[in-house]
Amino acid sequence: MTSPAGTPGPAASPPGPVRDYPRSWEADVVLSDGGTARLRPIRPDDADRLRTFQGRLSPETVYNRFFSYRPALSASEITYFTSVDHTDRVALVALLQGEIIGVVRYDRLPGTRDAEVAFVVEDAHQGRGLGPVLLEHLAAAAGERGIDRFLADTLPTNGAMLAVFRTAGYSVSRVLADGYVELSFPIRQTETSLSVMRAREHRAEARSMRRLLAPRSVAVIGASRERGTPGHEVLRSLLSSGFEGPVYPVNAAADHVGGVAAYPDVRQVPGPVDLAVVAVPASEVAEVVRSCGEKGVHGLIVVSGGFADAGPEGSGRLEEVVRLARSGGMRLIGPNAMGVVNTDPSVRLHASFTAAAPPVGRVGVFSQSGALAGTFLAQACRRALGLSTFVSIGDRGDVSGNDLLQYWQDDPRTDVVLLHLLGFGNPRKFARVARELGRSKPVVALKSGHGRSDVAVDALFGSAGVVRVGSLAQLFEAAQLFALQPLPAGRRVGILGNSTALAAMAADACRGLDLEVPELDGESQERLRVLTGTTSSLNPVNLGPFAGPAELAAGLDVLTTSGQVDAVLALVVPPPSADPAATDRMAEVLRERSGGALPLLASFLGHDGVPDSLAALVDGVPGSGSVPSYASAESAALALSRAVAYAEWRARPPGQVPDLAGLDLPAVRGALEGLPGDGSWLSQEQAARLLAHVGIPVWPAALVADADAAVEAASRMGWPVALKAASEQWRHRLDVGAVRLRLPGPRELRSAFADIRGVVGDGPLYVQPMADPGVSTVVRLVQDASAGPLISLRLGGVAADLLVDPVTRTLPLTDRDAHDLVRNIRGHQLLTGVAGRPAADVAALEDLLLRVARLGEELSEVAELVLDPVLVQQSGVSPLHAGLRLLPPASDPERGPRRLGSSHPVL
Repeated sequence: MTSPAGTPGPAASPPGPVRDYPRSWEADVVLSDGGTARLRPIRPDDADRLRTFQGRLSPETVYNRFFSYRPALSASEITYFTSVDHTDRVALVALLQGEIIGVVRYDRLPGTRDAEVAFVVEDAHQGRGLGPVLLEHLAAAAGERGIDRFLADTLPTNGAMLAVFRTAGYSVSRVLADGYVELSFPIRQTETSLSVMRAREHRAEARSMRRLLAPRSVAVIGASRERGTPGHEVLRSLLSSGFEGPVYPVNAAADHVGGVAAYPDVRQVPGPVDLAVVAVPASEVAEVVRSCGEKGVHGLIVVSGGFADAGPEGSGRLEEVVRLARSGGMRLIGPNAMGVVNTDPSVRLHASFTAAAPPVGRVGVFSQSGALAGTFLAQACRRALGLSTFVSIGDRGDVSGNDLLQYWQDDPRTDVVLLHLLGFGNPRKFARVARELGRSKPVVALKSGHGRSDVAVDALFGSAGVVRVGSLAQLFEAAQLFALQPLPAGRRVGILGNSTALAAMAADACRGLDLEVPELDGESQERLRVLTGTTSSLNPVNLGPFAGPAELAAGLDVLTTSGQVDAVLALVVPPPSADPAATDRMAEVLRERSGGALPLLASFLGHDGVPDSLAALVDGVPGSGSVPSYASAESAALALSRAVAYAEWRARPPGQVPDLAGLDLPAVRGALEGLPGDGSWLSQEQAARLLAHVGIPVWPAALVADADAAVEAASRMGWPVALKAASEQWRHRLDVGAVRLRLPGPRELRSAFADIRGVVGDGPLYVQPMADPGVSTVVRLVQDASAGPLISLRLGGVAADLLVDPVTRTLPLTDRDAHDLVRNIRGHQLLTGVAGRPAADVAALEDLLLRVARLGEELSEVAELVLDPVLVQQSGVSPLHAGLRLLPPASDPERGPRRLGSSHPVL
């Protein structure tokens, strides 16, 4: 190259006409240090910004970019750089506070699918990850414009630029020639580049949360002297919690608030401000956010209401506030948030106007409901459940649950995560991040707002290993067990107590939840008789109504060392006429035996003196002597069943998305051209042609309008044939005569044609050759608004249509997911073999499921695909009919370059 990429050479032609660009090329991004920036294509009105940006670059940075010292750009260069056609010449800028801090650009080599690329980042912002994220977005834009490969020349001493290309996950070739390093690499996204991008996303989002949860200084803007106001209560909480850094009240009408010197404007605070809590009227929030950006504040918590809850005007204010925050480099919690709590002794942050101060512990809590924040904290205090962090986000203008999941994945102080959710902004990202987190830390979720999407939410949680609960009480009951006890290694439960009736109820509850209550062996029974004197030592173990601490201790010792149970449930009814302190001593016995290899649960019936958690008043760490206690045996069994299911999910290999022979995605995309994308059903022939490129051969079918055409088609396909109505209403109705099978010749076919027309009326019919018999199943792929693309499987046939619910999973689908999907449907024994019936080819069915899932994952245009029926034979599968609906293509946030989601309230 005669000049650095994007630099006008001596004979450079003037810039071509400026064209429009897709709005998707604009994005807010999180940088590697947790700050934010705005990316968008360059515009002619950026001339002054670009000139100023160039003037701020150091001589070394200028030389690395232009291969010469160029402290200022000429007027013609400014025009050339800011006037691009957004096709053959594309440039993106990164902005902070309205000023350019980085530029990346490509220039297509004429007549090729190659382009020269170059970027430059302002010195003050180097090392913040701007280069990689700019390259991601430029590569995505170039791919849309038909570019396949990037080329770049750089100096051998330009280590920063070389590192960006080397670590991006692309296959980069390097050649040293004439004192320059010539680089080239294909820009098509690979699994490696996607993995690199997601790892960077994880680190950046986790750090952005750390800036909000572990600030070194806090300003309360709108701090008030009036008790009960949010500004007063937040300030009071910060001061009383012992926050380790300085706290600055901001109040234009007061010199002091709460005994602390106040400032009229955040910009007049003498020291740096990491976090600002905003508690001013909604109409004033935007100006406050702008001031915080100018001050260099790192993060915002907006507790003010009047946004998503205030109609169109409030929604407009919300969009403006989020835009100002992100363009100012700040992440934002809220508006309408109740605040955050971080119990880390080195931080002691209680930036909330709720009074409850939870104990220190290892549970992270996220709530989309501001109104429930106080209830969460009060419940944590009542149950002695220690928290690491608590976040209430309110309107979810910016920060979402996905951000917090990224943070908790790396947080050494968090072992369990509790979520209260109203909806999902990016369900596929939630599933991915929750699945990664759940491999090491339980995620327990309460999803409010059931309805038509409930099956989709179950699928989303099930695929991600999220433990779903049905109430706030169940959320905390599960949390107690996960936080205070080890995971169970199996489903066997040992039950002991001093009430026969209560033990029987507990056993029934366990068995009803698919837990096992095994009978103890002879040695364990004899030990129980000797140590406790009980005559009922099978399991449940009845210690007798007058059993005391000694008998309870002996029984626990036998059960926990028997090797025949995976968890122990102790049931205690206060003995009649006993010493009131006896129950306390029995609680102490439980504490002393907590911390072993088996989870230990308790239920103290009718005794108010024992709290829901038998806390040893330490730090809520497993093994510290804390035992979860439940109001009933049934609630204890339910919590235990969820812990067992989670432990089994975590122990299963996650599987992988395999390579599939015969899957030709470029051919699939080519087959989409010319097909209607209006949501209407394609013809069987159109669907079959497209699915053939996925490796799914749909059984041949001919659409015929009269009996002569039917005979001609059957003669071509081969006898015997099936004849069926083409409409969805009648296509499966064998029971009413809309389907006729095994027609051996023309006479029978003509007769059947007349009969079916008599049932369904005029309309085309399908002729198909008979397929080998098999188990009828239905495979469906659908784009769900609340959970993203879903795949489901169930048995087929008229009875199954009425009685059998499908089993549903989210994407991506691994080989392990496909294996489990087949074996979890009701009636799966028909596929795997039962009562002497041979097994069907379940491997072929699993392969079909994986192909359907890949189609849904790779092509956002697929609105719905129904394969009904799919006959699973002893060798192979035969999809007899394919229904396919397409929509206009949509960008996939899981595959595209990193970006923050759009601000909107959760409904």
